This record gives sequence, C-alpha cells and structure tokens, in this order.
Amino acid sequence: MERRIPIGLESYKEIVDGDYYYVDKTLFIREILDSGVFVSLFTRPRRFGKTLALSMLKTFFEDERGEDGQRVDNSRYFDGKKISACGERYLEKQGKYPVISLTFKSARQPDFGMAYESLKEIIAGEFRRHQYILQGGVLHADEVEKYRSIVSGSAKAISYATSLAFLTNCLKRYHNSNVVILLDEYDVPLENAYFKGFYNEMIDFIRSLFESALKTNDSLAFSVITGCMRISRESIFTGLNNLKVISVLSRSFTEFFGFTAKEVEKILSDYGLMQHLDEVKNWYDGYLFGETEIYNPWSIINCVNDNYRQTEFVLEPYWANTSSNDIVRELVEEADASTRMEIECLMAGEVLEKPVYEDITYGEFHHFADSIWSFLFFTGYLRKAGERFENRRRYLKMRIPGGYTDNRPNGPGKVGVCRVWVEKKRGGGG
Repeated sequence: MERRIPIGLESYKEIVDGDYYYVDKTLFIREILDSGVFVSLFTRPRRFGKTLALSMLKTFFEDERGEDGQRVDNSRYFDGKKISACGERYLEKQGKYPVISLTFKSARQPDFGMAYESLKEIIAGEFRRHQYILQGGVLHADEVEKYRSIVSGSAKAISYATSLAFLTNCLKRYHNSNVVILLDEYDVPLENAYFKGFYNEMIDFIRSLFESALKTNDSLAFSVITGCMRISRESIFTGLNNLKVISVLSRSFTEFFGFTAKEVEKILSDYGLMQHLDEVKNWYDGYLFGETEIYNPWSIINCVNDNYRQTEFVLEPYWANTSSNDIVRELVEEADASTRMEIECLMAGEVLEKPVYEDITYGEFHHFADSIWSFLFFTGYLRKAGERFENRRRYLKMRIPGGYTDNRPNGPGKVGVCRVWVEKKRGGGG
C-alpha cells in the first residue's frame, strides 16, 4: 500500500507520525554543520519546501521540553533517515540546542498597527512555547516580569523589537547551551508593508528584531533563515559580517529545496507512474539551482496524488494556481510595451538575456528598468538557461520553466503559469 502524499503538510513531525511519503532531505543537517556558517540565508521561490526544511532542522537540533520542563525525545524521527548513517560527529548534535523557530508567512495585514500586533502574537507564541524556563529559577524577577509581559502582549515596543535576543539569553541560561534561531519567510512582512504603504515602519522593526538577535549575540549557536528575496541593502543585516546568502544561483545546498531528477524518478516508480516520466519532466523540471536540475516539489506531489489511482494521466499547472506575487503583478501591469512584448516572447518559448540583481530592494522597483526580470527570476517565474559576466554585472539567459509550450491538443498548456502576467494587458479576466 502506497503511503499518503503530504499535500499541504509542512510539519516534519506530522509527516513522520502520519506515515506520509517523505523525500529524505535530512543530509541538509550535515551540510549545515559542515558549512560552519553563523547565519545562513536561503532564498528560494514559494512552494519549494522551505518551511518543511526548517521544521526538520528544528526537530533534529532542539532540546525540546514539555510544559513541565521534561525532555522530549525526538530521536525516533530520524530512525532510518540518511542523517542517521553519517556518524557520531553529527548525531551528537541531535537534541543538544534550545531552538527559537518563527515563521512570518502569515504576516500580511492592511496597516502597520495590525501588522505589528500580528508580529507580537508570533513572537509571544514562541515565548509561550518555552515558558518552562520560568520554573527553572534561572531568571531574575524583573526578567520573569518582562517575559510574561511579552507573552501577554502588554510589553513595551522596545521589548518586542529586542525580544529574540532576550529569549536567546534566557534559553542559554536554562539549557547551558547556545541557541539555534530558525526564521522562515523573513521577507513576507516587508513585501506586504511595501504594498500597504508602511514599508519604512516595518523595516525599522524588523531591523531591530533581527540585528539584536543575530549580530554580536553571545548566546547564538547559529541561525538559518529562508525567504524568496535577498534584501541586503535594506540594512536589515547591517554589520553582520558572517551572513552567508545561498540563492538559486549558488552552487552549494542545491538539492535540499525542491526535488532532484533521481528523487522524482523514485516517487514516480513508487507510485507506478514511471511510464509518464517524460511528460512530468517536460512540465515540471524547469529549474536550475546552481548547476542542478530541480523539479518544483509542489507540482510533483500534487501530480502524483491526482494521478496514481487514475486511469487517465492529467497534468496541471499546480504551482501557478497557488503561488502569487503582488510585486510581479504590479511590475508587469506598469511595464511598457517593449517589456510586455518580451514577456510574450518568453511565453512563446524564446530565451531572453537580461541583467539580474540579487540585492535589489522593494524601494528600488521603479528606479531600475530591468527590475522586473530579477523578480521574475528569483520568485520562480523564470529559470536560468545560461549566464555571463560583463563589467562586474551578471547577465542571465532566461526562459519560462519547463519550456511552457502547449503540447496538448485542447489543453491550456503550461503557459497558464504565466498568464497572470499579461491577462489585464490583454483585456482578459482576473
């Protein structure tokens, strides 16, 4: 009997406990430890498994405690996984660190007041998860009071702006170990703030929150951060000299977000769909991370789930139907006729060469004519087909992932992924 497909599940524990199908990415743990990087920022498009990857890291590294302060043994979650065969050097790190884990993917509110309250709730939830330290006798009375005020939502603004640094210090004293910080989708509050008109206020808060925790923090072991875009010029990580950005252009860590060709072949084989490998490859393999061909995982698991018990094999643009990007929409809607013509050429299967900037900021969108190509590339709408450097500038040859031509007689074709770019300019719907 085939294992269930984990559609929409992003909790590593839930996938293992529920006996769902899991593509083993636990060697990510080994690579993180071997890299020795203090703060790693991984930028990948939406729906490429970033949240699940951080959940897996949390499950492995955390010295987890229950409400009563008793240890929670998570070792069983890695029985038979690839990391378990890597030796004591890595396994001795299992369950050894207190972990702070936050996700900002739901931080989308209409004004700064609501956005700030949302971030307060996210922070308070993580403090609440670690409330066992209040019973350990390691905090001073004023620290206990401050901790409880953060949990209740009544703390001063400065307490929230420096809350992660405060929590790392508290956890280190309780556990007698430095702390791992995992931050998921760090750029979502910034993207939302840009469109809602309170960008500068959000930048100030996020800068304080991150800098206090990640810069000159003696209680920090290491940190792993994920997002779609690199936003270095925003000064969020000012002075953080040991920050390492691993983007889709980097040649390291390429196989840990998305599925490799071998992983896709195994999934199709396990579910009796290998005869459709060429069709799946034509539709979904379209990304190049570093020099590694990568399939979109959301598309693959949905494709397998929809087809493995059916007599007719049907392909759908799953990623396009779920992954939206307001920045891309705005840039396309405001593009000139020449840019829209270039997009039409891409949809027809052509390749374009454009300069790409990894560290462009939200505030710079309208100051660079070529900014649209950087966003289309880093958010997953385009893939690299080649590159060159000229005058210290990177030029990429880019095309729409997977070819995106309509190979079915009556089907909508893979150009459906990109139709949102030009619908309104054509006079189409929605």
